[in-house]
Amino acid sequence: MTVPVTEITRSMLKNALLLGLFAIVTVGLVAVTQQGTATRIQQAERDAQGRTLGEILPAGSYDNHLLDDSVEAFDPELLGKAKPLPAYVATLRGQPTAVILQVTAPNGYSGAIHLLVGVLADGRLAGVRAVKHSETPGLGDRIELTKSPWMHGFDGRSLSDPGESGWAVKKDGGQFDQFAGATITPRAVVKAVQRALQYFDKHKEQLLAARSDTHG
Repeated sequence: MTVPVTEITRSMLKNALLLGLFAIVTVGLVAVTQQGTATRIQQAERDAQGRTLGEILPAGSYDNHLLDDSVEAFDPELLGKAKPLPAYVATLRGQPTAVILQVTAPNGYSGAIHLLVGVLADGRLAGVRAVKHSETPGLGDRIELTKSPWMHGFDGRSLSDPGESGWAVKKDGGQFDQFAGATITPRAVVKAVQRALQYFDKHKEQLLAARSDTHG
């Protein structure tokens, strides 16, 4: 029995429409899933970044969301960054209490070392954290708090404590410990932190006044 051509055509069109509809629905579901996943990933990254920033500052020293309060910081020589980046400003009851600077030590043993440097409003260091580096495992990676408490040696320090000559590793006549078998890494970090303090000292009024104006 021969099936009429018109019936075959209708059947083909029907199947094509069903396949097209299925494809549209599938693509839509994938897009929605990807968008939802991307949003969750972005939020998770934001939460992790916020926790990292918060760990640098003393408990009770701020009551704002650090990622939502920032000013632009830029000085390639002192901050080691080729482009402006946010400096996160901590406030307590509307008054600025600290600034967290994004700093790069360009001369680590295995390349650039990226740091977060927290500076209290009075110029003392709240804390320093390494957020990205390629230093040698077991040697230079002791700049990570999970590997060594060495970074805590900066807590409470300032430009005047230990003073110009003291801002170096002990091998160079300064007051900061170096690592056995790895002097280049701590030397690079010490100098980068000192330069961050110099940047804060140079721009303190702009960094802090901007936020007190905003919060009124």
